[in-house]
Amino acid sequence: MKSAIYDNKSIHLDTTNREEFQKLYEAGKKGELTCPCCTEKVRLYLGIMDEPHFYHMLPTLQKCADAPIAKEVAAPIVEETTIERNGFRIPVSRSIQTMEPQKARRTIKKRTRPLKIDLPFAPTPTYKTELEHAYLHELDQHGFQLDKSQADAVTNTEGPLLVLAGAGSGKTRVLTARTAFMLQEKKISPNSIMLVTFTAKAAAEMKERLSLYPNLSVPQINQLVTGTFHSIFYRILSFHDREKWDSRNLLKKDWQKEQILKEAGKKLDLDEKEFSYDLALQKISYWKNNLEWPETIKPQDKWEEKVAFLYQHYTKSLQEHQLFDFDDMLIGCYQLFRQDTSILELYQNRFRYFLIDEFQDINKVQYEIIKMLSGKTKNVCAVGDDDQSIYAFRGSDPSYLLDFERDFPNAKLVILDQNYRSNHEIVAVANQIIMENKRRRHKRMNAQHTSSQSPISFYPYDEEEEAIMILSDIQEKITNGKKPSDFAILFRTNTASRAMFERLVNSSIPFKIDQDIESFYERFIVKGMLAFLRLSVNEDDQHAVKDVLPALFIRQNALQDIKAESILNDCSMLESLAILKTAYAFQAKKLKKLVPILRSLSALTPTVAIETVEKELGFQDFVKKRGNEGNQLDKGSDDIRDLKVAAKNFTSIVEFLEHTDHMKAMNKEMKLISKQQKEAVTLSTIHRSKGLEYNTVYVIGTVDGMIPHDYALESLRNGDASPLEEERRLLYVAVTRAKDELFLSIPERIRGKKAHSSRFLSTLK
Repeated sequence: MKSAIYDNKSIHLDTTNREEFQKLYEAGKKGELTCPCCTEKVRLYLGIMDEPHFYHMLPTLQKCADAPIAKEVAAPIVEETTIERNGFRIPVSRSIQTMEPQKARRTIKKRTRPLKIDLPFAPTPTYKTELEHAYLHELDQHGFQLDKSQADAVTNTEGPLLVLAGAGSGKTRVLTARTAFMLQEKKISPNSIMLVTFTAKAAAEMKERLSLYPNLSVPQINQLVTGTFHSIFYRILSFHDREKWDSRNLLKKDWQKEQILKEAGKKLDLDEKEFSYDLALQKISYWKNNLEWPETIKPQDKWEEKVAFLYQHYTKSLQEHQLFDFDDMLIGCYQLFRQDTSILELYQNRFRYFLIDEFQDINKVQYEIIKMLSGKTKNVCAVGDDDQSIYAFRGSDPSYLLDFERDFPNAKLVILDQNYRSNHEIVAVANQIIMENKRRRHKRMNAQHTSSQSPISFYPYDEEEEAIMILSDIQEKITNGKKPSDFAILFRTNTASRAMFERLVNSSIPFKIDQDIESFYERFIVKGMLAFLRLSVNEDDQHAVKDVLPALFIRQNALQDIKAESILNDCSMLESLAILKTAYAFQAKKLKKLVPILRSLSALTPTVAIETVEKELGFQDFVKKRGNEGNQLDKGSDDIRDLKVAAKNFTSIVEFLEHTDHMKAMNKEMKLISKQQKEAVTLSTIHRSKGLEYNTVYVIGTVDGMIPHDYALESLRNGDASPLEEERRLLYVAVTRAKDELFLSIPERIRGKKAHSSRFLSTLK
């Protein structure tokens, strides 16, 4: 049904602007929509698989016939003629006839459709029928079957081996089966094997799986040297110098490191509220993992110059106080082996075999240490997938996998190209996306089963409608028997999850989020803008005054003066701020306008109020100069555009501020309960989803500017294609998390602007 009555007026979806659909959706939830035929309550359906339509709340009601589209008022057709006046021909107009009523204008430009797949499903036999080794036969008897490529990776134990393990190809089984094979078939001593993973969780999973293999004893498994690079190398360091590497000297928390940086920042006159110390720490970690020392850094811009200074102070401070951080565990081991060849030789003789998981994520210092340790035997088994290398921001470099044979000549290559996770349709889409990358090992994944449903692309109006459509689809599927844990909603950056988070919070569906996802309304730039709105509601809000100071380019130590003036002059904090003495004319000009402008906001909608602060109080200048300095991914201007999209759903500032407070509180609550939530929808960044799998995956915001991100497009314009290739790998990772169903959302508008489908999908339309 396309018609309904709203606000005593007849409306039809085919003649209603698409941006109004969300208002109608909310009106239906409030019981404000009625059927034009039976006058019963109706709601607007906004989902993925069906077109928008109105439906009755009570399924027992007889289905009403759709009301006809109201005819538009006939408009006159005008014929233009001219007359001559003073030597000039001047046009005049006169009506000559009436045109036919206009046809209803379609408001939905693009409709949900399956993605185009280039190859039909053709199952390939993969099982290795002839088992040449006794232990492989035993594994087979216990249910640990291996295909031919997997068996090759397991049995080639001598010399360097590169295993290209595509998504869903069973790399964990290969690593554990290879370890068991070496222990049982080859009788290799377990304490001569080093099994390296990238997370402690993965290391624990490896040992747990090994305990299920036939004939392996717990003592044997415990003698294996397993763990992350950090844990293994730290054990080496603490054994040789326990006092220096005492765990009590470890800086475990970021706030501890930030305190050291802030001390150095005072020398540069850096304001704690304005300078991104968390990003500075990330950059310092990147330099350390790439073996770049404070004295060798070549800053690329003014921000990096500041960070390089902080890096120098940070390193000196740690040395003076005999402290170290997690990165120092790697650097310390690297320097130990470089400085004392006898210790290096000791471990070269001790460790004869190296199995390294997620090799595409290795960084320079990790790679160099493995090269040194394996210098005698070259028995390095590197398992990874260059198509899933997505951690360049923390120093990971797929070049070590791509150029493996350069440092390990005569290395064997095994390609695991069978995907046991996803159906053929999803695998085909993933293949078509990733094959456009130029710098990669050529491989095409093959699926073991097919599905009747191809991956779907759908086209919401904007982020808000996108969230409604996904939520509706999940609700339908749960009603039909699916579990909340079957679903994952993936996004490129944390800010992209705002609308989805808010819709889930207001639903009855359990969901969980990453610990690292901060509330959108706690972001630096967003807090600054909201502080102006809060002051317009409460002129004595001290927290709001504190948060507006950076936007006015006033230092935080002025807060005490503002409080004092407020008491002495018996005026509000806002009025006290407005009369603050400043040496700069541009600040005085803003302060003079502060009170009248903020007092005028109460009569405005939140969106107009935000635009007023931007223009009248120079907030745009603040965003341009200070917003998230040094961060390529999150721009302050994007945050404000996102805030406007969120604000458009509210008619008053008070209502909007209450909403932001509620969402901040819910974000904190979700972080506390997410660890305990087992049966829940997963809301996650693509980076965090790597290595996981879900029955149904929704990827939101697959448009240029989101994925690929703006910074990658800017790099491409400057001649560097590597960030764009990593963005394509990121989408590949997202797609290959799906087992049964995949949905790619392509909004028509993002952050209030027209959006274009991701260029990565060009071959799939």
